[in-house]
Amino acid sequence: MNGLTHPHILLVDDDPDLLRLLTIRLQAGNYRVTAVGSAEAALARLAVELPALVITDVQLPGRDGLALFDDIRRQHAALPVILLTAHGTIPDAVDATARGAFAYLTKPFDGKALMEKVAYAVNLSTVMPAAASNDESWRAELISRSAQMAELLAEAKLVAGSDASILIRGPSGTGKELLARALHNASRRAKAPFIAVNCGAIPEQLLESELFGHVKGSFTGAVGNREGLFQAADGGTLFLDEIGDMPLPLQVKLLRVLQERAVRPVGSDQTRAIDVRLLSATHRDLDVAMAEGQFREDLYYRLNVVTLTLPPLAERREDIALLANHFLHKLADKYQKPLNGFAPDALTALVSAPWPGNVRQLVNVVEQVCALATAPLVPLSLVQRALRVPSLEALSYNEAKQRFERDYLVQLLRLTDGNVADAARLADRNRTEFYRLLQKYELTPALFRGENDPVAE
Repeated sequence: MNGLTHPHILLVDDDPDLLRLLTIRLQAGNYRVTAVGSAEAALARLAVELPALVITDVQLPGRDGLALFDDIRRQHAALPVILLTAHGTIPDAVDATARGAFAYLTKPFDGKALMEKVAYAVNLSTVMPAAASNDESWRAELISRSAQMAELLAEAKLVAGSDASILIRGPSGTGKELLARALHNASRRAKAPFIAVNCGAIPEQLLESELFGHVKGSFTGAVGNREGLFQAADGGTLFLDEIGDMPLPLQVKLLRVLQERAVRPVGSDQTRAIDVRLLSATHRDLDVAMAEGQFREDLYYRLNVVTLTLPPLAERREDIALLANHFLHKLADKYQKPLNGFAPDALTALVSAPWPGNVRQLVNVVEQVCALATAPLVPLSLVQRALRVPSLEALSYNEAKQRFERDYLVQLLRLTDGNVADAARLADRNRTEFYRLLQKYELTPALFRGENDPVAE
């Protein structure tokens, strides 16, 4: 079996002998292990590949294991972490467990107890082995290679099998409806209808009829009975986009539908049972809306059983080139043009642009350049024209703030697929100095070339 099909565990300890012992024990349990000696090295690894579990000693050189745990919790809230502690650090470990650490073990620990906790943690982890399933058709429209999106999609696949209501958050244009459709495709309702409605695009007086239906004569223009979208989606999924824009009177009626699992068409005194999985989305801050009395708190908790948050495109820049080329080839067929790709400087301009409109804006930009392109390679000039803003150049190292130094280097290595010469050029540093920066943060360029070794390192 390919090693990538085994659950991946990131092991962090500055004791080489203990690292070696734990690695052997975990590998014997059919786990794929990456072993590192510091928190910085662990963060570098997490930037390359998200493991199913992190096991870390509390006492580490420099940044300690508790600080590492806090970093992991901020960036990957669902990733389980097991802490290894000496006697003197038990109170800290207990406190970390209260804040969300999966478990802690005191040294020396029982090997059997460790393996039991590891098996339990991996079983609960949202991060599955890379090759555990070859069927990715459920999320075919969500194109990405970013670790942040991989974690989100793993969580989506995990909750898709339930009937829990899911609230999808994210800025406009990030693909909330695509994620909703993917959730439907991965659910037991996949063969039943998926119906989407934008609550902010339909006038208030028509939205109630659209959702719940109406009977003949219930209002002016109701010349016949009409089935609502809840009934049309019976057995399947109803996606309410921009739920934050729903008027308060309709919020009351929607809450009743969710509580009773039945709808009453406008003008009718009869209710009709429904079996619908409800997904909703918003770009608004519903906490603020509730505080201002614009959104009902009881409805919020009905809708927000599980929250999935799509990141803005600017936070997943490693996806920009992938998405741009995908849209280019797709739209080239529409415009019947033999387009092969973007010129290198045009692609750099796309990757470094701010993208306030997210993926929707990227689609628009690519469509504009497709319509105007006259050569197989799209030039920089067309991209700059479509962006309508000055193209942003990669920041030099001196311009980056000190506290973002490591993330800056990681981003450069991602953008260049681990090519040090290209990364150093983007950072405006010579290769020798750039290598020193990489060594400082224990960043290994080869890890960003998709050549992860399935054995311990």
